[in-house]
Amino acid sequence: MAINLEQPKKFKALVAQAHSVASEVFRPNSRHYDQEEHAYPKQLDMLAAVIEGMEAGDPTANAGAAGVRRDESAPKKGKGEVKNGSNLSTVLSIMELCWGDVGLLLSMPRQGLGNSAIASVANDEQLARFGHMWAAMAITEPETGSDSASIRTTARLDGDEYVLNGEKIYVTSGSRADAVVVWATLDRSLGRAAIKSFIVEKGTPGFELARLEEKLGIRASDTAAFTLTDVRVPKENLLGDPEIKPEGGFAGVMQTFDNTRPLVAGMAVGVARAALERTRELLAEAGIEVDYDKPIIAQSAAAAAFIEAEADYEAAYLLTLRAAWMADNTKPNSLEASMAKAKAGRSAVEIALKCVALAGSVGYGEGELLEKWARDAKILDIFEGTQQIQLLIVARRLLGKTSQELK
Repeated sequence: MAINLEQPKKFKALVAQAHSVASEVFRPNSRHYDQEEHAYPKQLDMLAAVIEGMEAGDPTANAGAAGVRRDESAPKKGKGEVKNGSNLSTVLSIMELCWGDVGLLLSMPRQGLGNSAIASVANDEQLARFGHMWAAMAITEPETGSDSASIRTTARLDGDEYVLNGEKIYVTSGSRADAVVVWATLDRSLGRAAIKSFIVEKGTPGFELARLEEKLGIRASDTAAFTLTDVRVPKENLLGDPEIKPEGGFAGVMQTFDNTRPLVAGMAVGVARAALERTRELLAEAGIEVDYDKPIIAQSAAAAAFIEAEADYEAAYLLTLRAAWMADNTKPNSLEASMAKAKAGRSAVEIALKCVALAGSVGYGEGELLEKWARDAKILDIFEGTQQIQLLIVARRLLGKTSQELK
């Protein structure tokens, strides 16, 4: 099946709307909330409904974020026909919003990574119950970083409830969200097959906010740490299949990443584009011309470096669209999601730092947002799986190796 990576015409209004939010709300408030970490951006409350309206209508839209759901019962499209749906529309809008400010995007109500988990793997009853909530995602633990399969937080079934115990760190929007999707193991001896995700609502006894982190970037977004001490949740709060399946048992949880990794890649693409556009303006003001009709070797060093950065950006952009498009067309996209996340995360950091260097002292000072974008970009290469983890996943997929065969 062919894929056309031009921006679909039906999404042009959506993209324009997202860009308007980014330029009129996010950019003007970007520096303020960077300097006032942990202050909640109240301007975002009125925007929540606008962002929800940007998403294409589908059964997961009420969860606040697009989800990768493989509906095999849906009518099959004719040969050569493709669908541009909620995954692609969400990625495109995220790119625009992060052109404005990635920290503010992460602070948007009901647009948390936990919402993507709910949208991806929740059943219809759970979508109805939790779709209205703002949900954060709690994966990382003090002794469990990128290896999600080694999670130590436990979940024990006791009658009609699961009892959760453990500690979670680096929970984006953790203190502001209505609920947190907590990853825990039903049996540590069974490894990744026993990892499940549970919806824990705020105010649940034993679920305590330990602290808020001070950060390098995305300072408009809160990052929380939690302790779970005999936290009881109804067994219906387990997302997906409660059965432990040694073969493919981790797939339901990992399906969340097939959705959220392209979204994070889209965030990185948006930040990179912001840095490139502003740097080009600064180069023009300095009298440096970027001429696309001339070979790089015939241009100034600054122009050559800028063109190379743009090429890097284009590759990340196209990989990100491909991963989202595959999800919309019910194609397995785990490989492509990791490729997009790896490329976009790394490129955003390299591009932002290169733009700071090209702008000289102007890029290093707080008079421009370039230095802020360089700080914000780094987290996009880390969370939802580090650069190293993404490359490992890509290698396993390409070589046909299991996680045990290639570590």
